[in-house]
Amino acid sequence: MMAALTTAHSNKKLVRTLYDWINARKLDEMQALIAPDFTGPRGERGPAEFRAGIETVLTGFPGVRFELHDVFAEDDRVAVRWTFRAPHDGRFAGLPPTHALVTQEGNVIYQLREGQIVRAWVQVDRLGVLQQIGALPPSFADSRAARPI
Repeated sequence: MMAALTTAHSNKKLVRTLYDWINARKLDEMQALIAPDFTGPRGERGPAEFRAGIETVLTGFPGVRFELHDVFAEDDRVAVRWTFRAPHDGRFAGLPPTHALVTQEGNVIYQLREGQIVRAWVQVDRLGVLQQIGALPPSFADSRAARPI
């Protein structure tokens, strides 16, 4: 039982370190936390592809900082709930900067093995981000609420 608690604590610490290094733009150090056989939510493989995904966000939102709200761990899994707020000051999703202030919330479950992240399952509000930067119109529900019936 004590070993499982120690592992869960160590895994939470590693995931917090991941976000600290992303926020500090220490991407070289960050890659050491990612296993060579890592698999991401869109089929990304390995540390280089994990880094490329992070760089896409950092390019589109250079001022981004992830704020962790919850970090839970059990066995080899760590669940994180986060928010980021940043202006869209770089190219993202094929769109030039709009300078719109964007807020995104996300939930990620990481699987760890021997001190490295081997898997990530990610749920984020991509639709909301695209709407906030003007790539897509507001949702139907939002547009109906703005009009009189």
